[in-house]
Amino acid sequence: MADIIQLLPESIANQIAAGEVVQRPASVVKELLENAIDAGCTSIKLIVKEAGKALVQVIDNGCGMSETDARMCFERHATSKIREAKDLFSIRTMGFRGEALASIAAIAQVEMRTRLHNNELGTRLVIEGSQVLTQEPCQCTAGTNIQVKNLFYNVPARRNFLKSNAIEMRHLLDEFQRVALANVEVFFSLHHNDTEIFHLPPGQLRQRIVGTFGKASNPKLVQVREETDAMTVEGYIGKPEFARKNRGEQLFFVNHRFIKSGYLHHAVMSAYEDLIQKDSYPMYVLFIEMDPARIDINVHPTKQEIKFDDERLVYNYLKVAVRHALGRYSLMPTLDFEQEASFSPTQNFGLPFEVPGQETFERELSGTSQSESHENTNTPGFGGGGQGTSQRDWRKLFEGIDELEEEMSNNSADAEGTITIQSNISNTNEMGDGNASFTKIQKEPYQVHGTYIINHIKSGFLLIDQQAAHERILFEKFLEVLDNRQAFTQKDLFPKTIILAPADAVLMHEILPHINLLGFDIQPFGNDAFVIQGIPAELVGSQDEVKLIETLLYQYKRNVELNLNITENLARSLARSAAIKRGQPLEVREMRELIDQLFACAMPFKSPSGRNCFITYDMETLEKNFKAG
Repeated sequence: MADIIQLLPESIANQIAAGEVVQRPASVVKELLENAIDAGCTSIKLIVKEAGKALVQVIDNGCGMSETDARMCFERHATSKIREAKDLFSIRTMGFRGEALASIAAIAQVEMRTRLHNNELGTRLVIEGSQVLTQEPCQCTAGTNIQVKNLFYNVPARRNFLKSNAIEMRHLLDEFQRVALANVEVFFSLHHNDTEIFHLPPGQLRQRIVGTFGKASNPKLVQVREETDAMTVEGYIGKPEFARKNRGEQLFFVNHRFIKSGYLHHAVMSAYEDLIQKDSYPMYVLFIEMDPARIDINVHPTKQEIKFDDERLVYNYLKVAVRHALGRYSLMPTLDFEQEASFSPTQNFGLPFEVPGQETFERELSGTSQSESHENTNTPGFGGGGQGTSQRDWRKLFEGIDELEEEMSNNSADAEGTITIQSNISNTNEMGDGNASFTKIQKEPYQVHGTYIINHIKSGFLLIDQQAAHERILFEKFLEVLDNRQAFTQKDLFPKTIILAPADAVLMHEILPHINLLGFDIQPFGNDAFVIQGIPAELVGSQDEVKLIETLLYQYKRNVELNLNITENLARSLARSAAIKRGQPLEVREMRELIDQLFACAMPFKSPSGRNCFITYDMETLEKNFKAG
């Protein structure tokens, strides 16, 4: 039998490795930025076009490379970071695997210019598909300038799997922000399609956070600083009142390397226990410094997953550090015994004795003057005060009740002598059911815990999720508006200005024409600022315009991975943002209108996110549940 195992060509091996290291343009950005940091630079300029699909260029003023190093850096497993196996447990650099540049060169067109600071000439290198096309001396600035063009040009299947520019740009911005936050002593700038998005001068961590996430993040920040022999935790966390429903501003760094850890996230959330709502997330940017020998970062090619030798210690220490920071700034909850509702002087629950201070409260509520209250001092009953009020007087409240009942009964007796006690809630016709056991008032919909609506039907009743139902109604309405391009805008008398984080501002500029088709009137006011001059007429009074836009952008970013077209994504996002929320009380008229509009929808059964809008309960099923075992 002939031998069938053979060594793969270098170009194919590099493309296989590229599948792990380079997943999208953001992966290229991450690797190139980390190489620039390891080169000891103080300035990094990132230039991208078409969300990195056409071009990713990184210019740094680091140490640069010699002619030999410039050629060697594109070989697999070629690195300057480690020399032997034991070096893996004392790594302080960002990279060490020696795979990134080889993987990038295998699936893109790469041009690099680099020069050592002591040399007069640098080196220009051009590589396409792992093949070196040009290597020659050149005139260039000290440091390294590397361009990665036409990513996946020779792997069409991989290029077809790339998402839209909006999605790819969001991932790219995430990687840029992580590296920029971890290296506050380095100048960073980012240009996308000839527009500067970030300009981050060297400074303190707080300044870098504000520059990265926007000026609105500044008042939210609380400093964390705890140091022991085992480890150091420092950074900033968000105040509990600024916790948001969305994630995205929760970052961990271990030895200045960004990591993902659900275990450490749980530690932070435990520290916020009882301070924020269950489904809310606080902002945090936390740095953990510890001996590299106590962690293993060689777990995944992306190096975003690490292992600790003592996870429990890190968990507890992180939790304590966050709690101390919240307590130090008086953000922990306190007990106020004077505000206990059950001891309120306005609530005596019909007890036959006077509660101190009740007279004053009742007089203020009824509008009775102090002089009038003195004239009625001897009047029996609650709040009379003085000597006329005693435990015996409460019985006088019920004097004449028998005569009142008799009079009501006489008024309601029918021709056959049947006696019916009338009241202000039963003065209606009876239902058309067989037993005449319900009255019309009982057919009115009503809320349960401000979340669900119960509506009677002939066979039983419907239990309606008010938020899911309203999302479905708004979703179909917004889809119709976008299709017909006939939205009605309610102009604001006083326009509002919203300043977004740079990453959100990029997205806002891209989808702004489509947002305005929905009935908004929003105009750019600089790179990161926008002026809200009007909103859709049907959303007037629903919630604050600024909060509505912020929620819309968050929902849009959440939906981008679903491969929705921009029209459906916007309709779904705005419906989710503007819908009535759980716990919001509704009047009977509003509930009726909600029910009518729901069943006028083309698809009333499911919300845009797939949740049930209502559940039907029939009488037969209910009777079975109440039968004896």
